[in-house]
Amino acid sequence: MEIYWVLFLRTIFLYIFILIVFRLMGKREVGELSIMDLVVFVLIAECVAFAIDEVEKPVLQNVFPIVILFAVQYLNSLITLKSKKVRDLIDGDPSIIVHNGVINQEEMRKQRYNLDDLFQQMREERIPSVQQIAYAFLEPSGKLSIFLKKDDPLIFPLIVDGYIVENHLNYINQDKDWLLQQLAEKGYKDIEDIFYCCYENNEIHVQLRTSGNNRL
Repeated sequence: MEIYWVLFLRTIFLYIFILIVFRLMGKREVGELSIMDLVVFVLIAECVAFAIDEVEKPVLQNVFPIVILFAVQYLNSLITLKSKKVRDLIDGDPSIIVHNGVINQEEMRKQRYNLDDLFQQMREERIPSVQQIAYAFLEPSGKLSIFLKKDDPLIFPLIVDGYIVENHLNYINQDKDWLLQQLAEKGYKDIEDIFYCCYENNEIHVQLRTSGNNRL
């Protein structure tokens, strides 16, 4: 009978402990989890399973690996918050699967994404035809974000966290020299001081960094 009380108390303790750990990791929907998030969550689940099953071991001995995983994930979140390069390396960039009704076959092969996947997600969004799509982005989470031709024009960020997003410049048929000239005309000389920049209604819109928000 004693073993059942031990299992009961360990399960309750681990349940509360894991809730606290996940709460400290921050809010993120399951569909938005990165590869790093999934790896950490799977490892935590394994640690919890061992902690409940191996009642002969002290519970703190089983909790220690979970604390290490939490520390790694927390450190990773701080680094990715400060560095777009690290964020892109871990999470990846969105891929354009459809542009102006034309399916990007090369990008689909690169992402190992097939037509069945595309049509399924189009049906989920109640979009009957590829011809209606202005842009379809395959997000790092695997979700397809679709913008229709009838919608307002899509606004691409040109600078994010002090880095120029050159492929977005290609989408608006411009280059880095054009962007630097536009910024210079508005008095912005150092790109690293820019937190966010976009081009909308034939005008550059810039938001500067606040103190304490410097990139790595």
